[in-house]
Amino acid sequence: MKKKFAFETLAIHAGEQPDMHEGASGDVAAPIHLSTTFARHEVEHPTGGYEYTRSLNPTRFALESKLAAIENAKYGLAFSSGLAAETAIIMGLLKSGDHVIASDDLYGGTKRLFNRVMNEFGITTSYADVMDNSAFERSITPATRMIWVETVSNPLLKIADIRGLAQIAKRNRLILVVDNTFLSPYFMHPTDIGADIVMHSATKYIGGHSDVLGGVVMTNNDALYKKIQYYQNAAGAVMAPFDSYIVMRGIKTLALRMERHAGNAQKVAEFLAQHNKISRVVYPGLASFPQRVLHQSQASGNGGIITFEITGTVDDAKRFLSRLQIIALAESLGGVESLVELPALMTHSSVAPEERAKIGITDTLVRLSVGIENADDLIGDLEQALL
Repeated sequence: MKKKFAFETLAIHAGEQPDMHEGASGDVAAPIHLSTTFARHEVEHPTGGYEYTRSLNPTRFALESKLAAIENAKYGLAFSSGLAAETAIIMGLLKSGDHVIASDDLYGGTKRLFNRVMNEFGITTSYADVMDNSAFERSITPATRMIWVETVSNPLLKIADIRGLAQIAKRNRLILVVDNTFLSPYFMHPTDIGADIVMHSATKYIGGHSDVLGGVVMTNNDALYKKIQYYQNAAGAVMAPFDSYIVMRGIKTLALRMERHAGNAQKVAEFLAQHNKISRVVYPGLASFPQRVLHQSQASGNGGIITFEITGTVDDAKRFLSRLQIIALAESLGGVESLVELPALMTHSSVAPEERAKIGITDTLVRLSVGIENADDLIGDLEQALL
């Protein structure tokens, strides 16, 4: 589908144009192709280019086409999880002896992948403060091949200066990877401002309903795409046809959901900011947000994630979390339901305590994924839990 259409239109129609040829069914929604293999008339000519569903599947291809369209990219690839997508980027593009510079408050699972898995293959990682571009430049070595950042970061909501990092990457012939999970393609297009590769945990906002696991990669670079796509097929961690269908269905309401997530989050953040039992609130939509100008220069919205600190001890934080009635105490984020967690003891527990302290993940830091429920109900739930 041509990219002249608006996001909302692409989210619904890209990759899913009805087949109106004679004998076709004209499905408005792309059908689920569960077949693992595809018959052909001639040995050298696979039917429609499909041979084996790990290599290419019609449902996954429809999703990958939609992903490329909504991220303003040329190519999309879908994987069985966010970490599978990350692994494909790293293993598909790097080799033993290569070095990665990553932002210091990455998702704990990504840090574990770098520190405990990729390190075993000789791929090393060093970390820099994502708010300081010069720290990335100082960290470059002759072995450096890639810069990896999140924006907004997990869980401290730091903003990466993508344009600035893209200039550093270009000068030094590095690959810039941006994890755009927190903002989704609706609020930000990193490829438009210099990112070479964009990835998402599709489990989060793209899927949007806490019912499917997936990871996606998008790029405009032909060479990078071919290498990652080769790894996708060779290693085999592809998204299944049914999961591809579920993610496509989720994308169709992404624009509506992101508007509601952000609207609710703004109201909740403003409530928390004036509460006497909350010592600090971090949300891009607040006037107090330290990188607000940078954020507004590269994103069109603020997302649905808030982090805040409970006054007191970790026991006070646990007591607050246990009293919530609507908001579920659970890992993950980006679903229609509101979810809350304590990063130090949950999503970032694999990060060493001294490292958590260094980057600012305290024992009373709470991450709240604001859902699309009634905002007043969410505020009421927080208020009663804080009593």
